[in-house]
Amino acid sequence: MDPDTAVVRDAASAPFFDAAADGRLLVRRCEACGHWVAPYMRIGASLDRCPACTADRLVWAEAAGTATLVTWTVVHSRGGEAPRTVGVVELDEGPWMTVRLDPAAAPLAAGMPLAVGWDRPGGGEPVPVFGRPSGS
Repeated sequence: MDPDTAVVRDAASAPFFDAAADGRLLVRRCEACGHWVAPYMRIGASLDRCPACTADRLVWAEAAGTATLVTWTVVHSRGGEAPRTVGVVELDEGPWMTVRLDPAAAPLAAGMPLAVGWDRPGGGEPVPVFGRPSGS
């Protein structure tokens, strides 16, 4: 996908994007067992049950917006666009997310602390971009 392609909301993602517009990161949380679930786990189907306990009590909950870098890769395109860095981060609440990484976070190292920031590719909805926490 072109990194400048606008991200568009649907009814299921509206709470996530409303919070993102305010600079807040939402993830799903099970009210029955407390399990946190990354926000993109829909993958074409509605996620209506907790993957840990199967309760149907998933709600949007605010995450701290801080994470630890697990791994990353640099994506090169044949179209001549600048390479971009994509990584897997573990949110402080537990779930892992695949996210864009801020190029200013380099040099990268597994285990480094990161914090969420926001970008609006193509002028669309805000998407999380993780980089160095302020003051680092």
